[in-house]
Amino acid sequence: MTDTFVIVGGDAAGMSAASKAKRDDPDLEVVVFEKGQWVSYGACGLPYYVKGEIQSLEHLVSVTPEEFREERDIDLRTGHEVVAIDPDDRTVTVDHDGGETVQSYDHLLIATGAESVVPPIAGTDLEGVYTLGSMSDGKELREYVARARDGETLQQSDRGPACRYLEECTGPVGIVGGGYIGVEMAEALAANGFEVNLFQRGDRVLKGFSDATSDAVADHLREQDVAVHLGADVQELSGGDGIEGVVTDDERIDVKMVLLGTGVRPRTALAEDAGIELGATGAIETDAYRETSIPNVYAAGDCAESTHVVTGEPAYVPLALTANRHGRAVGQTVTVRPTEGGEIAGTAAVKAFDLEAARTGILDHGEAQAAGFDPVSETITAKSRAGYYPDGGTVTITLTADRETGRVLGVSLVSEFGEGAVHRSHAIVGALTEAATVFDLENYDLAYAPPFNTTWDPVLVAAKVLSGKLR
Repeated sequence: MTDTFVIVGGDAAGMSAASKAKRDDPDLEVVVFEKGQWVSYGACGLPYYVKGEIQSLEHLVSVTPEEFREERDIDLRTGHEVVAIDPDDRTVTVDHDGGETVQSYDHLLIATGAESVVPPIAGTDLEGVYTLGSMSDGKELREYVARARDGETLQQSDRGPACRYLEECTGPVGIVGGGYIGVEMAEALAANGFEVNLFQRGDRVLKGFSDATSDAVADHLREQDVAVHLGADVQELSGGDGIEGVVTDDERIDVKMVLLGTGVRPRTALAEDAGIELGATGAIETDAYRETSIPNVYAAGDCAESTHVVTGEPAYVPLALTANRHGRAVGQTVTVRPTEGGEIAGTAAVKAFDLEAARTGILDHGEAQAAGFDPVSETITAKSRAGYYPDGGTVTITLTADRETGRVLGVSLVSEFGEGAVHRSHAIVGALTEAATVFDLENYDLAYAPPFNTTWDPVLVAAKVLSGKLR
């Protein structure tokens, strides 16, 4: 009798595991339960769908359910929610159309993902308050934008009723949270003609980046007519049936719509109810092979924690590549051989109108000190291309290293869009992975050609400046 590999969750980690396991062992029975209707989709593309650059939700789908079932022979069951796990009997209980069934397993992967955090303030249940954590969320936001655009079109041809419709559907909007979603959605909504107010509780946007990067992005948002409210602790979303205003600790801003972009948290209830241990981060704890505290039960993706390559400690950084990589490793572990999912560096990138920014590693000095390092940072700005090459720009880099050893700890970069902040971060990921020092980094043999960089790439310049300070 063949083994059965059951997967809870049909997005990046789950479907990567399913595909890899079935490829390596075609006789393995692979059953995937997904409570929604969408699988294997790129949630990171939702802001660009809302903006209108991506025309259809289907374009965000990597592999359709039919392809998984017919071409990959995976028993994918959408509209099926796993409501309980029994590790003793090795079964899961599944709810479908109000009825329950029980499925046995030999290996189980929990890939339940993350959910949007709704802040504990009044008014989050008002009509016109959105989150952006799922395909259905993206659809609702796109429909809101479409209604507003239709109103604008009507207004141009008929100044009467259209003005009343426009006033009803458009106007100033608020975004609560200045992280990735907040910044990307500021661009998406501004591009559609909305007056955007971005509220950030802290003193800068993109908290996980350097001060230099955060300041550059905030300044650029303001240049694009986004009202950036820093140090704005939102106390309440006010209104009657629908949203009417955002109330902070010192002002009230009228809005017609609010997007909550205050982060995500891992979906762990199913695992907790089964007695599976959570880690220090609040996500599901696993070993290097993604196995949980219960044998033959694995966890991967946005519901699970990982090990940070710099600190060696558990970290929760929910990103797409990590989910795909760790899911694939689990698929190989349950079929061919035990495979480690690999550590993470927290590498991420974001586009903000005409800027691009990237970060990786440990940048916060308090976090670095807690991990036993003595951090020191330097920020440089250098040309992105040869000075004589037309249309070049600049790259601002903040590089952080350990004062005693010179070990590279992290980097934050920002440049004009297309001028290479993101692709330059990849060299630092390599340095972090190999525990390289800034003295090593300044001698990296990076590619050079005038259309792409200067002879001394900005990464090398940053390494030289910081290594000089350490010497």
